[in-house]
Amino acid sequence: MKLTKLLPAAALVALPSMGLAQDTVAGVDASTDSVFIFNSLLFLIGGFLVFWMAAGFAMLEAGLVRSKNVTMQLTKNIALFSLAAIFYYLIGYNLMYPLGTWSVEGVLSGVWGPGVLEAVGVGRDGADDYGYASTGSDFFFQLMFCATTASIVSGTLAERIKLWPFLIFTIILTAVIYPLQASWKWGGGFLDEAGFLDFAGSTVVHSVGGWAALTGAIILGPRIGKYKDGRTVPIPGSNLTLATLGTFILWLGWFGFNGGSQLAMGTVGDVADVSRIFANTNTAAAGGAIAALLLTQFMYKKPDLTMVLNGALAGLVSITAEPLTPSLGAATLIGAVGGVIVVFAVPFLDKLKIDDVVGAIPVHLMAGIWGTIAVVFTNGDASLGTQLYSIVVVGIFTVVASGVVWFILKATMGIRVGEEEEINGLDMAELGMEAYPEFSKG
Repeated sequence: MKLTKLLPAAALVALPSMGLAQDTVAGVDASTDSVFIFNSLLFLIGGFLVFWMAAGFAMLEAGLVRSKNVTMQLTKNIALFSLAAIFYYLIGYNLMYPLGTWSVEGVLSGVWGPGVLEAVGVGRDGADDYGYASTGSDFFFQLMFCATTASIVSGTLAERIKLWPFLIFTIILTAVIYPLQASWKWGGGFLDEAGFLDFAGSTVVHSVGGWAALTGAIILGPRIGKYKDGRTVPIPGSNLTLATLGTFILWLGWFGFNGGSQLAMGTVGDVADVSRIFANTNTAAAGGAIAALLLTQFMYKKPDLTMVLNGALAGLVSITAEPLTPSLGAATLIGAVGGVIVVFAVPFLDKLKIDDVVGAIPVHLMAGIWGTIAVVFTNGDASLGTQLYSIVVVGIFTVVASGVVWFILKATMGIRVGEEEEINGLDMAELGMEAYPEFSKG
């Protein structure tokens, strides 16, 4: 690009910082406007990138399940996101960030009164009273993280769980379980006061989804035929092209996931930090993918694509707890350890006869724990004891809460389809339609 073309762009970039140097006049000025606008814009851009991760989860799961269960996974993914959007609004957002109406004046005032509607719709209290960013943009951004947690559970429990019990669990996870524990860190709760550091949610988002998935997988049991005579029987997915596409979509969405968690874009320093976060996020994914590629070549004499895909995702989860402070080299190594964890964790779970269809437990839970611990290596403000304490607290809460919900659902309506339905596929048993009907009727 020619210098003459760069100069006008440079002038536009400089305008916000010039405004920041101005003195405030009558409480509001251009600097306040620009900070409000750019912070809100970061939330919105980050939010729709994280929304795009919903498509990534859908494609990844559709590719890693058998063709007779693809429609079920796609239905679960669009339904869980929609339910999360509604119930995080109705209950979860106020639990996570108390607005002073939900818990004090009752549910109706929080749902229908000004506590939520004005904050989400307007974003500032008056013409001369600007907030940090529009509350609508913050709500939108935080909602995407909540929905991501539910998406993690979906893949692990694929191919044998009933639709409606899963969706009921999704409602409780997104309305109560996730928001409560997230408030302990991101809502200024006791873990935040203790000094717990989790920049974008290796624990708050990913390990919570992983713990809920692990609990569900243990209660639900493995798929029919997965474990026979003390050995693990591989069950290949239907479409590795879709699984690879889903991984790249998730990789893209993660720039919003981590970059948006800077929560500020109103200064030169903030923009520089967001740029650093993007670079570290990207190289951690690459480190995880290459580590899995090399390790599967060494261990199995041939690379395993599914391990490489999950290695990249594990690298992303690993860097999520602290994507700002590492150097590029350190971020690569942190991600690479995540890739190694996946390669060893998948067969380890199989030895325990814990059937995780898409590998979400190694990726989101185990790599999430590693990423939370790894914060201490690059951030001098982190305490290993506090990080471990927070991991344990969140883990115990999520396992107990999820276990109670899963057991109630199992006792009241059942959570697993019958043997015949599972063998024939959930697409026809639960939905009466198939993703690839021409192949079954040809």
